[in-house]
Amino acid sequence: MNQTDDRTYSLEDLRYLMRRLRDPETGCPWDLKQSFESIVPHTLEEAYEVADAIERGQREEIKDELGDLLFQVIFYSQLGQEEGSFGFEDIVDNIVKKLLRRHPHVFPEGELARSFPKGTEFSEEEVKSQWERIKAAERALKPKAAKANSVLDDIPKVLPAMSRAEKLQKRAAQHGFDWQSLPPVIAKLKEEIAELESEIARFEGQDLRAAEPHARLMDEMGDVLFCCVNLARFLKVNPDEAMRSTNQKFIKRLQYVEQELATQGRCLEDASLEEMDALWEQAKTR
Repeated sequence: MNQTDDRTYSLEDLRYLMRRLRDPETGCPWDLKQSFESIVPHTLEEAYEVADAIERGQREEIKDELGDLLFQVIFYSQLGQEEGSFGFEDIVDNIVKKLLRRHPHVFPEGELARSFPKGTEFSEEEVKSQWERIKAAERALKPKAAKANSVLDDIPKVLPAMSRAEKLQKRAAQHGFDWQSLPPVIAKLKEEIAELESEIARFEGQDLRAAEPHARLMDEMGDVLFCCVNLARFLKVNPDEAMRSTNQKFIKRLQYVEQELATQGRCLEDASLEEMDALWEQAKTR
């Protein structure tokens, strides 16, 4: 590697690099073996790594991880170019047109170079209502599968379960299937918890890994989690962000417990639950 290379590379350089990696004669064997399907797990991983770097506030890491994510886009565009379905220019053209179409409050008549007169304002409610109308119109124009006739059909199945639950709820709400206030949402959550408690009591003393207890408890637990997502939606809290925050909080507090025990020459296994709980409370106050 040339350690003295201080050039600033461009997007075109990245695309050229991708073409070289996929060159049938001189390319990289690993890259040549890949397909749309095979790199999906890498794309998902890179997206999560971007989110993780942002959550930790690591700007240098964010820059690095965004580069990895951008490379995924370049990889897909190269695969599309090779099979003749689409290229990078098509991706860019499509997203610009989509954003122009979805932001008529910024780009009059959907024209990139045009602007509204200074002082023109749109309320948040106007923008939101307009956005939903545009999205609905876009969905109506999409080709549908033979049996696809539900308003929920185009919500991706590969989304993380919590994110998909939120999207399903939002879509149903757009069509009138929703609570009108917060109290019924909380009441529904309490109802689902009571049903879960009932199933727990029903199978007390039994092997919870057995087919029937496992199926029943999984079903009721799923209902509770779905209601938690619904409650988060009503509270304007992103459930994924809330869970990531709580995960990080748990990590910090448990690490504090570990560190305090380490100063005593002990580890978690050496301490009683009461001792660990006391240190946990210390971590919360700190």
